[in-house]
Amino acid sequence: MPVWLREYSWRQTGSAVYLSLPLRGVRVTPANIFCTDQYLKVSIPPFLFEAILYAPIDETNSTAKIGNGIIFFTLYKKEEAMWDSLTIENDNKEKLQYLRENAVLKAHEKAKEETEAKKVTKQEHKKYALEATMKLEEAERKRIENLKEKERQKVTKELELWKKQQEDAEKQKRVQKGGELHQEVQQLKERKKEKMNKTRIRNEGTSETRLKPTKGHGSYSIFSENLKEEQLPAPRSAATVKINFTSRVFPTALRESRAAEEEEWLRKQAEARRTISADLSELEDLREEEKNPDWLKDKGNKMFAMGNYLAAVNAYNLAVQLNNKLPLLYLNRAACHLKLRNLHKAIEDSSKALELLTPPVPDNENARVKAYVRRGTAFCQLELYTEGLQDYEAALKIDPKNRTVEKDAEKIRHLIQGT
Repeated sequence: MPVWLREYSWRQTGSAVYLSLPLRGVRVTPANIFCTDQYLKVSIPPFLFEAILYAPIDETNSTAKIGNGIIFFTLYKKEEAMWDSLTIENDNKEKLQYLRENAVLKAHEKAKEETEAKKVTKQEHKKYALEATMKLEEAERKRIENLKEKERQKVTKELELWKKQQEDAEKQKRVQKGGELHQEVQQLKERKKEKMNKTRIRNEGTSETRLKPTKGHGSYSIFSENLKEEQLPAPRSAATVKINFTSRVFPTALRESRAAEEEEWLRKQAEARRTISADLSELEDLREEEKNPDWLKDKGNKMFAMGNYLAAVNAYNLAVQLNNKLPLLYLNRAACHLKLRNLHKAIEDSSKALELLTPPVPDNENARVKAYVRRGTAFCQLELYTEGLQDYEAALKIDPKNRTVEKDAEKIRHLIQGT
């Protein structure tokens, strides 16, 4: 039976009530006090204090100070008025019981509303954290692209400057070569002229008939023919060859790329975009590049490596909504659920991954081993050792040389035998 506390003192003003409740010899915490707009209760077993207040109070702003074996309440009235008494003087037990139950019901409703509000706030914080992380990654990506673009422009300018210097050097060489050629031709003409003059001087004493052919057209024609034979050919003319490159989606050259894998990647991206539903309100604020399941998978992997398992689960959830045919999304999310002790969800994701990893081929052996091990681990943590042992044995059938899986399976066998 509780011991009712009858000794207390109170005073009031027009706007507040001051209540002093002595509690010596017991330890009081805020969890022992329950207060609504018209109901006040202090429960410290075996002591109990209960009061159905004379008029409503503002329970949000009201306070309680605990110290020196006394609880001092400051209760602010909703309406300024002087009370005739602290509690309602009524012997009707049914009415008092109704008021008590109504107060508890209101408190429960208020607590439920606060819980819902906290849940909504938590979801908003998660969304904000994911968006902030995406924005940081996008800013980093843009910074790297800007650095690449600046470096590319710098190299392009240096290449153009080098080409211009080469062209100027070639022009200068051609001009020098042309000047030398012209000088050689002039020297050859002068030598021929001197030779002709010497011949004419030696033949001045001869007959006129002999001088005429010398001054005639025949000697000039012979000189012209010899001059033409000694002239060098003109340099070849320069030309510009235009080169066109085949347009490609990927920045790598075609000779360095793996066309089959790139086409498969493009096909998956197109399929993922087609599967985006119009009612996905969580994706409305995301940019187009952020609606990529592979990008979200990589983001989840980074969050998992950093130990932020909730953020990793959120990233995998969005990726699954975009494309629910990728087994690695379920496999990675199962690992996050194991870290968060969401064991039933870990079992569901591992089973879904095994469904998608069909037919069993050598390329997906490693993924199937991980799926069986993670599901078996979740079963064992739920103390379902028989089901866990079956999954570990299935993993050993796929990879018999895996010593870690073999040791864990042996431990589970000992646990089953011990039980």
